[in-house]
Amino acid sequence: MATVVTRFAPSPSGALHLGNVRTALFSWLLARRAGGRFVLRVEDTDRERSSDESVAGQLADLAWLGLDWDAGPDRDDGRGPYRQSQRGATYARLLAQLEAAGHAYPCYCSPAELEAARRAQLARHEPPRYAGTCRGLDAAARAAREAAGRRPALRFAVPEGRIVRFDDLVRGPQEADAAAFGDFVIRRADGAAMFFFCNAADDALMGVTHVLRGDDHLSNTPRQLLLLEALGLTAPRYGHLPLLLDADGAPQSKRRGSVTVGALRRQGYLPGAVLNFLLRLGHHGAPDAWIDPAELAGHFDPGKLGRAPAHFDPVQLDHWQREAVRRLSPAQAAEWLAPMLPADWTAARRVEAARLLQGNLLRPADAAGWVGVLGGDIAPLAGEDAALVAAAGAGFFESALAAFADSGGDLRRLAEGLQARTGRKGREIYQPLRIALTGRHDGPELAALLAAIPPALVRERLANAARAR
Repeated sequence: MATVVTRFAPSPSGALHLGNVRTALFSWLLARRAGGRFVLRVEDTDRERSSDESVAGQLADLAWLGLDWDAGPDRDDGRGPYRQSQRGATYARLLAQLEAAGHAYPCYCSPAELEAARRAQLARHEPPRYAGTCRGLDAAARAAREAAGRRPALRFAVPEGRIVRFDDLVRGPQEADAAAFGDFVIRRADGAAMFFFCNAADDALMGVTHVLRGDDHLSNTPRQLLLLEALGLTAPRYGHLPLLLDADGAPQSKRRGSVTVGALRRQGYLPGAVLNFLLRLGHHGAPDAWIDPAELAGHFDPGKLGRAPAHFDPVQLDHWQREAVRRLSPAQAAEWLAPMLPADWTAARRVEAARLLQGNLLRPADAAGWVGVLGGDIAPLAGEDAALVAAAGAGFFESALAAFADSGGDLRRLAEGLQARTGRKGREIYQPLRIALTGRHDGPELAALLAAIPPALVRERLANAARAR
């Protein structure tokens, strides 16, 4: 069997949003599932909007997710270069080949003339398409137009009577009447090759066998198949994915400020959480349980890609984030929380704090309050919490100080000492203790917290509670 080769071809005009990355993930999984190759190509022919900074950021995002590539802008396999801005000579050669073979011709129509023709067609209730005005021009007519200063575009001569058929990996059998779209431009008058021409030629020349992309490209596919046929190049199999929609139902877009991978990285989301989330957006059949990233390819089936749009759901993303955080080792959790932990804490204390807190955190920023609980200041008590501590009474906390002197950080012994001194038990002991020591009702078990808070801080907080009125 031929090797499966897939690709991801982003435009480096901004950060990757989740719709982009879902396409990259599905393409990567399709290749890895078959033991094939995954290619990364940078489509940077829009010089005004493309930047090296965007390229670097996109490559960093893909590497962070673990979507490694076998060939790309940083590793050529002999089929590159893998930046379209460096492939102009290749496009010029192919365009000349099409023109020499009679598959393309120069078009001298001005934008105003094309617009007038379009309006006339609409007035006649006809679908707008190029009327073939320049298709039959002889050499003399072309020379006259060029002498008048007209710079031609290059149009592909669509074969007459053609129905273009292809089997879409997602949507099944498709067909389009080539007459409906007419002769189309493949090189602009300024000499730049059109995007969909470059895209199709690169896929074929780079040996890509399967292309997954958004269904906004579906209308390009019949044109690209005709182009590759005329060039004598092998076309890949195409699969068109429904666009990923934001929570408000609009397609994910850089221009709309949709959620980006970089933003999730900065917030502390973990790669495995993002991958588990994306796998289930428009792809059915994966188990409900967590899938280790190394095993994702075994759970991907291109036959289970859906045709209906999927929606970004932050609740589901957070669910997989909790699953990912829960699976971190204490050392990994300490590294994840590193920006939030005091620099003067020892490595052992940082690991212990991470182990204690990770089950209660979604993002590293959530640890901010808990760092104070474990080794700094807690917010002054107010409202019901202040009233609860005051109701426990100075005598309760003075007894707690005495019991702590005997028990140290052992909560069971501290509670037994308090019960012996006050006659209280259960909730009457634990609730005021938790509020006085942490200022919170939630979080890790009080026994673990007590053992982790420095003894001097425990004494200080109990003494403050004893003075509370």
